[in-house]
Amino acid sequence: MTLRFGILTSSDRSSRGKRPDLSGPALAELVTAQGWTMAHTAIVPDELDAIRETLATWADSGEVDIILTTGGTGFAPRDVTPEATSLVIDRQAPGLAEAMRLESRKVTPHAILSRAVAGMRGKVLIINLPGSPKAAVENLQVVLPILAHAVELLKEDPDAEKHH
Repeated sequence: MTLRFGILTSSDRSSRGKRPDLSGPALAELVTAQGWTMAHTAIVPDELDAIRETLATWADSGEVDIILTTGGTGFAPRDVTPEATSLVIDRQAPGLAEAMRLESRKVTPHAILSRAVAGMRGKVLIINLPGSPKAAVENLQVVLPILAHAVELLKEDPDAEKHH
């Protein structure tokens, strides 16, 4: 199954051109290495409305199956990606965020500071990832093996049950 992705980077500095976005391209490289496609990429400031609007627009466009966010999941006052995501999703997928935190904890104790969430809006899966390129890729690798099946289930693919 060819999955279509959107990658949204939330970063004040990168959105202003003060720092290059390294996480978005690192995630895109991992996604395309799987043979999947990139439908959208963008960088927005750490602002609730900008993140929420982009997530909703992409999810409702019919052009993506999965949206990955990178950045804005920590404790800093402007880290609002989980809040924006929670406003957009219809249903939560807590197991994804829990699995990522559990595996990341094996690498760094700071993993438990992640407030990342995951959930669904219609038939689109949205997953928050850390802002660090290394951590974003490591976290995506945790859930990578289940993404195609998750999308099959969301799209009510008759073959989805064969993969249980």
